[in-house]
Amino acid sequence: MAEFTLTGLRVVHQVAASGSFTRAAEMLGYTQSAVSRQVAAMEAAAGAPIFDRGRRGVALTPAGQVLVRRATEILADLAATELELAGLRDRLAGRLTIGAYPTAAMALVPRAIAQVTSGHPGLAVMLDEASTPALLRRLRTGRLEVAVIGVGHGLPDYDLSELRQTTVLQGDLLVAVPDTHRFAGHAAVTVADLAQEHWIAGDGASSEPQFGAWPTLSDPHIAHTARSWSTRLGLVAAGLGITVIPVQALPALPVGLRAVAVTDSHWTGRATVAVTSPRPSAQAQAMMTALLDQAARLRNA
Repeated sequence: MAEFTLTGLRVVHQVAASGSFTRAAEMLGYTQSAVSRQVAAMEAAAGAPIFDRGRRGVALTPAGQVLVRRATEILADLAATELELAGLRDRLAGRLTIGAYPTAAMALVPRAIAQVTSGHPGLAVMLDEASTPALLRRLRTGRLEVAVIGVGHGLPDYDLSELRQTTVLQGDLLVAVPDTHRFAGHAAVTVADLAQEHWIAGDGASSEPQFGAWPTLSDPHIAHTARSWSTRLGLVAAGLGITVIPVQALPALPVGLRAVAVTDSHWTGRATVAVTSPRPSAQAQAMMTALLDQAARLRNA
């Protein structure tokens, strides 16, 4: 007596999804005759035709609709089982909390989290977004395993003693302008070019460093301040000013805005640094690797 098989169910599912034996064979890497044999075996097991063959492709019969619905459930359950078993085999199971300052949390850190959790399905990663001073406090008290912070020009000299530091990205600052702005077609502008611009600046507690106007610009005109990046960029998109944006946030730049480099010999730059305890866990080390991988992709984009 013919029986249902996983291979047969996968083939039937793919034929139904693609509407063609030929396309299903291409998607599965099978010959068309192999697809036909699997379908015939499943029809024998079902005791009824699964597909109506027509000149424009195939359509499911009532029996085929039942079988494909059940096959979808079975294949989804199987995929979930495989992920769960992979988690049991994976030593990097459990929970990891990573903290990041807001601009690192816009693109760089989420992409690193996606990389780690894809490779280690048994590991749950939590993201804690905060300012650098708050992140360092949480790291030292054990609430975080990895803190992604900003260091360099214009920022405080943070106490990083007895902590392990890895430079993830040496990133320049740029300015974000609307597509319609006079700078939009420029590869770079000078500090002198920025002198008459209206600026959208960050707003927060005095203990939390914020992105203001261009760091070396004297007496900038601050038109608006906003706490969140979405509001800042929304104000820029509305033509109410321009804002400073770090390179690691570029993948999150909304449609309608452009990033323009600034030529400034007095600007020494900043860096994004991942900080951990002196002896990071295997989970934390995996996250560090992912951060470096994603930073490299940002640089090469």
